[in-house]
Amino acid sequence: MTEHFDPSIIVARDVDKIYPNGCHALKRVSLEINRGEVVVIIGPSGSGKSTFLRTLNQLETISDGDIRIDGISLTDKRTDINKVREEVGMVFQSFNLFPHKTALQNVMLAPMKVLKKSREQAEKKGRELLYKVGLSERMHSYPSQLSGGQQQRVAIARALAMMPKIMLFDEPTSALDPEMVGEVLDVMKSLASDGMTMVVVTHEMGFAREVADRVVFMEEGELVFEERPERFFESTSNERLQRFLGQVL
Repeated sequence: MTEHFDPSIIVARDVDKIYPNGCHALKRVSLEINRGEVVVIIGPSGSGKSTFLRTLNQLETISDGDIRIDGISLTDKRTDINKVREEVGMVFQSFNLFPHKTALQNVMLAPMKVLKKSREQAEKKGRELLYKVGLSERMHSYPSQLSGGQQQRVAIARALAMMPKIMLFDEPTSALDPEMVGEVLDVMKSLASDGMTMVVVTHEMGFAREVADRVVFMEEGELVFEERPERFFESTSNERLQRFLGQVL
């Protein structure tokens, strides 16, 4: 009997998130993402983009619905969430690097602690990844000696060190000076071309146009519209989307 191959690696079905204060942050959001696909989520502040992204590794628990990562349900009580998180790397707005550790030590830490890699294995992989993000010259620098763009690239290398199947990016360039945004987006573009599955919340419309396989528009907790980028930005059928794009483009 041939094993059924499911191209979807992320399946969200009717996801609701209601906070204790009554704020309805996500309203029946459904989205399927295939292996190797790059999906960019855009929308105004407070639209639920980051909340939805954080539900994909259970940094936010959901009130209703279901999320499956590579066939494993995050709402199933038997699921080992920490095991799932190992396969889902996440990069935040703030870099969250350990200030007392060098770039290389920051990248080596989780593989040694969580994956039980030897120091030699972790260091070899760490050097490879820092080279990949263009920081082989700075691997022995501390975070305070690095620019914001360099720190964010270390944070990406650190997430990749866990060899995730999926990378989540939550506005990874929003805390950066404009001249540093490009260097981080270049690393993300190279990951996309390597076939990494990526879900990216961003305000960088150029990145969405150039790199995304699909662009998703969220507003007031709802997934309003999704389309391939070449059609997404030309779409005139959705008034809410048109209003938003009129403000940001």
